Amino acid sequence: MVTENGAAYPDVISPDGHIHDVERTEYIRRHLTAVRDAIDVGADVRGYLLWSLLDNFEWAWGYERRFGMIHVDYPTQRRTTKDSAHFYANVINANTQSQPSLSSQRGL
Repeated sequence: MVTENGAAYPDVISPDGHIHDVERTEYIRRHLTAVRDAIDVGADVRGYLLWSLLDNFEWAWGYERRFGMIHVDYPTQRRTTKDSAHFYANVINANTQSQPSLSSQRGL
């Protein structure tokens, strides 16, 4: 079981009102590919928990950096879904990633 796998970034709400968290989305994609590669070669992976759903207080950075797939405006508590959340939802709905795993690229 992979637990609490995530990355903190200083997310910014763009002028279009969205959070285009390219680094987090790529982080998630790379780690899901690594999990699938591990499964392909025999690892017994029972689950994967992305950290975290919502931005929150983090012991190391306080409120400065954000881990969540959903941005929280702390003063108003308004939530904004980040691009990484849409990516992760698509992976879950499809039960796969669109990019082939390393083992399939190697012909294994």
